[in-house]
Amino acid sequence: MLDLGNRVSIYQPEQDDLIFPELPEFASFEEERRHRKERLVAACRAFAQQGFDYGFAGHLTVRDPERPELYWTNPMCVHFDKVKVSNLILVDHAGKVVEGDYAVNRAGFVLHANVHEAHPDIIAMCHAHTTYGTAWCATGRPIDPITQDACAFFEDHVVIGEQGGQVAVENHAGSDVAKAFKGVKAALHQNHGLLTASRHSIESAAFWFIALERCCQQQLAIAASGIEPIRIPADRARYSREHVGSDYIGWLHFQTIWNQLVEDQPDMFD
Repeated sequence: MLDLGNRVSIYQPEQDDLIFPELPEFASFEEERRHRKERLVAACRAFAQQGFDYGFAGHLTVRDPERPELYWTNPMCVHFDKVKVSNLILVDHAGKVVEGDYAVNRAGFVLHANVHEAHPDIIAMCHAHTTYGTAWCATGRPIDPITQDACAFFEDHVVIGEQGGQVAVENHAGSDVAKAFKGVKAALHQNHGLLTASRHSIESAAFWFIALERCCQQQLAIAASGIEPIRIPADRARYSREHVGSDYIGWLHFQTIWNQLVEDQPDMFD
């Protein structure tokens, strides 16, 4: 691996005084809470732009910084593009809404609460019923290292077969998913759909979800072509993952989405 010095990533400039996204620092829990809620809303709006909506299905969560046993999530039956700071809800691991006016999505509570409770290091999680991700999950196969983008998930995702295709409304379904998230950032739930998690930020979890959906689309396109793809050797795939597959890189990618949303959709802060 390359010697990065004090840098987290090779993408951080070595030259001083250049415009480049900086990780935020917070003076209080309230300041960090507002930051996380705004980015959660931005992630929901980004999912709307990507066409990830499907009725009331789909749920994104981020822990509260002061009370990590609680998490913020999008409200039930509110379209992703209508989610805003004021209608987010705060939920505990038992599914009780502690703050907010809306109900919680039962399936979202079952999946996310179990993962958050089982893995205190996981800060954020995303799930939606997407076209390509759901289709690829029906194959029961992992993402192959056939593109540089796919290498971001090499040896960093799992296929979950348990409860595949059965709607996750009972707690044991969430427990099965939680067991699979040890040390990985993504899961393909067979016959169901994609899930991503981040130990860093909601921005990272959201971007890697978007990226995973693209990888599924690419897999399906190649499969449909009938042409056997060239797999990237394991050593090259790991090298790429180390440089383009980290939580930090997911966060960095999301900054482009955030900047565009801030300019185009100021109502999300209401």
